[in-house]
Amino acid sequence: MIKLFNKFAKDESGAVTVDWVVLTAALVGLAIAVLSTVATGVDNVNDDLTASFTSGQTFSTQGDGVTGATIGD
Repeated sequence: MIKLFNKFAKDESGAVTVDWVVLTAALVGLAIAVLSTVATGVDNVNDDLTASFTSGQTFSTQGDGVTGATIGD
């Protein structure tokens, strides 16, 4: 029985699997952190654009015939 336990204790065949599980979990955590940061930035940009488009600002464009259009009316 002691011989069987020693053989089991020295067996490292599952160690690679544990390493991959830890690395995968770290990558998933990093991806979630990055996505939440990017999502916050996108929301801020969206809010700024919405505020500028609804404030009645005027603009002019070239090439499509639209000049002096007013947004928000």
